[in-house]
Amino acid sequence: MAKKLFEINPDLDRRGLAAEFAAHSRVQIRDVLTLETASEVRDVLACATPWGIAAQAGAADSPGPQALRADEVATATGKNKIQELAAGSFQAAGAGDYAFLYGRYSLVENYLGKWNEGGPHDLLLEYLNTPEFIALVADVTGQTGLVKADGNATLFGPQHFLAHHIDSHVAEGWRVAYVLNMTIDEWKPDWGGYLNFFDEEGDVVQGFRPRFNSLNLFTVPQAHGVSFVPPFAPIGRYAISGWFRDR
Repeated sequence: MAKKLFEINPDLDRRGLAAEFAAHSRVQIRDVLTLETASEVRDVLACATPWGIAAQAGAADSPGPQALRADEVATATGKNKIQELAAGSFQAAGAGDYAFLYGRYSLVENYLGKWNEGGPHDLLLEYLNTPEFIALVADVTGQTGLVKADGNATLFGPQHFLAHHIDSHVAEGWRVAYVLNMTIDEWKPDWGGYLNFFDEEGDVVQGFRPRFNSLNLFTVPQAHGVSFVPPFAPIGRYAISGWFRDR
């Protein structure tokens, strides 16, 4: 493994990125890490992450977000539960309600629960919370007072999606949402998995293709979603996502 797992690209044009963010309240920073360390992060996600499942079927009168860890997914009961969660999320989305389904590994739960103490997932969360990385986010977004980041490793594979929503948890300290993309090389447009932004009429006003070693930043609340990944898409839309917070 490289001496560093997470190293910011020193050649980023922070002033230009800040100007773009100021104009649209969102930006995609390409080549955000050095190539060597970005490749290391992708290896952790692709080869060393025990993926569970996250799902939700409906915003109102629903049990809320559901999550299964990898050890649960591997059991017969877990496999049946995944089918149940998938069917519920598809039904809710088909009715126009909020829903999602994707692979998940919580970096925060891993860290606090000491699932693999001192392992690469602990390091990833620690690097996201370094003063240097928080300063990069502050420089680009103009958001002052950011003190920490939470995070989940996510995998959008075939038939995964995240429906239209706005991230309204501002009272909980959410200020800037992020998606650190570590996808397979040359993710194709037909494979879905785009981070799309919507206007008040539901039109897509901007979409970010999942690009290897890119960081999407956007203020919340803001209407967005991740487009459906079709059955023929390969597994490989790896990312780390969450929120930078002021508390």
